[in-house]
Amino acid sequence: MKISFKKVLILVVLLALPGFLYYLLTAKGKNRYKPLPVYGPKQVAKTGHKVRGKYVADTIYHQLPDFKLTDQDGKTVTSHSLDSSIFVANFFYTNCTGVCQTTNNNVKSLLDTYKQNKLVSFVSISVDPHCDSVGVLKQYAKQYNPAGVKWMFLTGDTTQIYPLARKGFLVNAVSLGNGDFIYSDKLILIDRKKRIRGYYSGTSVSEITRLNDEIKVLIAEELREMDEPLY
Repeated sequence: MKISFKKVLILVVLLALPGFLYYLLTAKGKNRYKPLPVYGPKQVAKTGHKVRGKYVADTIYHQLPDFKLTDQDGKTVTSHSLDSSIFVANFFYTNCTGVCQTTNNNVKSLLDTYKQNKLVSFVSISVDPHCDSVGVLKQYAKQYNPAGVKWMFLTGDTTQIYPLARKGFLVNAVSLGNGDFIYSDKLILIDRKKRIRGYYSGTSVSEITRLNDEIKVLIAEELREMDEPLY
């Protein structure tokens, strides 16, 4: 459904920052934004549509597979639990005090920005489920005071988590034994269709700023496809 001009104007007024203006393009008097890319393998579908009278084949984009994990409150979280959300995901483990701590502190700053926006959530998945039990995650989460289900710390079996990282989020996650892990420091932006829309270094201030701007771009994109209140 098309979103009204009034709602678009309200969105821009409430969320626009100097960095965000970079994405707004003016063409023949019409406001347009630069869409974000879709990452991952793509396939040409058998279906298509017309653009200016010319037939264009549809594209099947990479999507996250179904998963079933457990959050810091012991609740089951599946891919369908996030059907109504744009979300930012990352991988971590609680005994990591360097990269993980910096990344999650940056996630906390984003959470503070979007805590009133019902479209945006945050998901941190442990790569060390043997140590990161529900109780450990709950204690760990207290330092960030996540607001309800806006930030979920997830654990589960390695047979789910590691393939989900590699084949779903398209990043590395593997145990080397003795409490050592190889995992990505990236924050990953996911749209409501479970497609990957961006990768960002979790320890870089400039990358966090770019992620903040691109969350706004994705919000604008999602609002164009539905008719729901901003908050």
